[in-house]
Amino acid sequence: MTQAQPGTIRIGGASAFWGDSSMGPVQLVQSGRIDYLVFDYLAELTMSIMAAQKLKNPEAGFALDFVAVTMKHLLKDIVARGIKVISNAGGVNPQACARALQAIAAEQGVSVRVAVIEGDDLMAQLPQLRTQQTLPDKLLSANAYLGALPVKAALDAGAQIVITGRCVDSAVTLGAMMHAFNWSASDYDRLAQGSLAGHIIECGCQATGGLFTDWQTVPDWAHMGYPVIECHPDGRFVVEKPPGTGGLITPATVAEQLVYEIGDPANYLLPDVNCDFTEVQMTALTPDRVEVKGATGKPPTPTYKVSSTYMDGFKSQATMVLIGFDAAGKARRTGEALLERLRGMYQRLGLEDFSATHIEVLGTESVFGPHAQTQGVREAIMRLVVRHRQKAALEIFTREIAAPGTSFAPGTTGMEGGRPTVSPLIKQHSFLVDKALITPVMTLDGARQDIVIPLGGQAELLPGADAPAQQIAQPDGKEKRVTVPLLRIAHGRSGDKGNISNIGLIARRPEALPWLLEQVTPQAVKAYLGHFVKGEVRRYFMPGIQGFNLVCEDALDGGGMASMRYDALGKGMAQILLSMPVSVPEHLLK
Repeated sequence: MTQAQPGTIRIGGASAFWGDSSMGPVQLVQSGRIDYLVFDYLAELTMSIMAAQKLKNPEAGFALDFVAVTMKHLLKDIVARGIKVISNAGGVNPQACARALQAIAAEQGVSVRVAVIEGDDLMAQLPQLRTQQTLPDKLLSANAYLGALPVKAALDAGAQIVITGRCVDSAVTLGAMMHAFNWSASDYDRLAQGSLAGHIIECGCQATGGLFTDWQTVPDWAHMGYPVIECHPDGRFVVEKPPGTGGLITPATVAEQLVYEIGDPANYLLPDVNCDFTEVQMTALTPDRVEVKGATGKPPTPTYKVSSTYMDGFKSQATMVLIGFDAAGKARRTGEALLERLRGMYQRLGLEDFSATHIEVLGTESVFGPHAQTQGVREAIMRLVVRHRQKAALEIFTREIAAPGTSFAPGTTGMEGGRPTVSPLIKQHSFLVDKALITPVMTLDGARQDIVIPLGGQAELLPGADAPAQQIAQPDGKEKRVTVPLLRIAHGRSGDKGNISNIGLIARRPEALPWLLEQVTPQAVKAYLGHFVKGEVRRYFMPGIQGFNLVCEDALDGGGMASMRYDALGKGMAQILLSMPVSVPEHLLK
């Protein structure tokens, strides 16, 4: 990293999820080159797990490792260096998280001001919310995605560590930038740039070469550098990483993170601002330093998104390895025979049928559907997922699953982890609530302060557009073309939004973009991924990065916690699409 320019701040992204490497915060703090350290811990399933923990123990319900591992080892160094920390590690119990942190500080003789942001937990308001909309009967958690203004307020009041409950992932970064540069709540273009900065670093190493399409070019995976952004008062920022660390930062690696799970890039809806990322541009300044600018903003909507979780029966799953000729055929028949046997047993016992079942044969390119190229593999994994309204029925499944070891196919061998267990089936339900119904609260030094949030506008959202006709290739019949996998001319990154698969594609060179637009149409994508995508496919043009975003509806078997697929979050969808054949001029491949 270079010396920070006057008037700038540096923010390190230390965590992408609850369970990310403990190396990130150590690396960033010890680099001695950051002003803020931000953590993202929360996902929908995480909230339900934390809610269950709090029911058993009133002092639980937060990311324990944030306190017991990270802050325990780094708190003295953080305070000595004057680094401010912002984390959503509070989960469903941010006050308990703060108390645990203050206990660590007292043990170490460190004085630190810790602020807590609350107001996202809506469980107490469910009776009122049920009068306004239909909700599942037994909710385990219900949390609104708060924005950056409460974080700014805490920092403005002098907090050195800010602990939040549920907030949008990028808010921990935007809040720091709003505080440092005194941005107002109506400075929408800067808020959009700050939100983009948060989006780029919220997934940790995904911005520094992690999950990069050209993974072979990324050095030193064992010491991957976590992202640092050098932020300027006008909103532009530079992505970099600590010196001497692994990974790779180029316009392509950062662009892949830009398109990750953004839906319509002209309307990336956040509590503080409606972001437009279509004209975002990325420029390599020096090796491993990329400048990002061009995001614009509009007034936010008048609602918060709420993510709730509820229990819907029980689930269990088992995997079994099969070896030998036609391993895939043996694996599938094993799963089918088990289901037939169990249904017969349930009928005799007066139990109802499974609520859902799913068989996958891993190792056979099953996710590629009709495009699979494996023939006659001699090693495969049978994965069988089952659901039932009654726990007792699935307990029979956990006992019966061992029978194929001596009953069915030759070459049947061990189950991963032994006999499976039965667990509650947790599903997500999202809905919107008026901002007027929620008041975020900031607590610092025992004083509570309500945070006033602008209620947002009522302007109609204009959806993003596809590429204009003049951008699409007009093939010359005289030019020789060759057929290659899409991978040869594009980078790709995919993720999920509920049951929607989000696939971003970026041309490897500007001359390839018209050919991408000509052939990777919504209709072509729908056809190629038809074994997964059951709904509409929409394409949104992103000329700033020479690419586009594909939004594929009804593509993930319910998505997230509801999906029975091995790749429930659609992480592999871009890899499948990159195998799609395209016909391009030879010169594009040189």
